Amino acid sequence: MNKNMIRIVILLALAVPVLAQGVAEPTGQKTLAATMSVFVFPAAGQEATQQSVDEMDCYRWAVQNTGTDPFQLSKAIEEAEKKAEAEKQAAAQAGAGAGAGGAIRGAAVGALIGEIASDDPGEGAAYGAAAGLIASRRRARAGRQQAEAKADADVATAKEINAEAAGNFKKAFSVCLEAKDYMVKY
Repeated sequence: MNKNMIRIVILLALAVPVLAQGVAEPTGQKTLAATMSVFVFPAAGQEATQQSVDEMDCYRWAVQNTGTDPFQLSKAIEEAEKKAEAEKQAAAQAGAGAGAGGAIRGAAVGALIGEIASDDPGEGAAYGAAAGLIASRRRARAGRQQAEAKADADVATAKEINAEAAGNFKKAFSVCLEAKDYMVKY
């Protein structure tokens, strides 16, 4: 190695510990804003503790002014999904016996028609039972599909409403922090 290379290695060896002292180690903890995917920069050089206090103040202010607590929104979506699942299960159970009931009604009508038309109520009852079974199952399936579609639409609507509320909350939260000399993006 030549002398210049040795000097560079020595300077780097001396400079790295000095530079490392000026770099703050990450704490591994997220700020309140970071948990909501809001990025906050202390434009006026505020300390981390001051930023935490300001974020909490702005969080309270935003909740009060929007009527929305973003940490409660996820619970509302979970409740809507549970309700939708219960509605789907109820619709499935409601249609479970539909085929048998339709077969019985169809058999009764078929027996009556068979007696009148061909003097063979047994054959009419068999045809009527088959037709009643098929018709009842189709109606039950259509009802179940309608209930499932409605439940899915209700969940989608809840998600849309919650997304709008979360957006409004983030706007209010950001306005408050910007008033306290922070740069905010979400």
